[in-house]
Amino acid sequence: MSTATVTDTIRHELAQRVSGGLEVTLFQNARDNSINIELRHAAITEPIGFRVPPERALDAFHHPFVYLEQRLWRNPR
Repeated sequence: MSTATVTDTIRHELAQRVSGGLEVTLFQNARDNSINIELRHAAITEPIGFRVPPERALDAFHHPFVYLEQRLWRNPR
């Protein structure tokens, strides 16, 4: 079984939308029930993914950059 197949069976897509070339996908991890947002755009080579609190999943899906910004401020590199 390939890594992609294992990853796909572990996470479940809950919602997806595309706006202005930005694809936003909401996933649930089956192992730990965590919720993740994944952002894809033609201008970036790899998707950007980050965890969000389950109770904020829908808000994060509609406003992903607010949650991405919060994550970056909490975890500076």
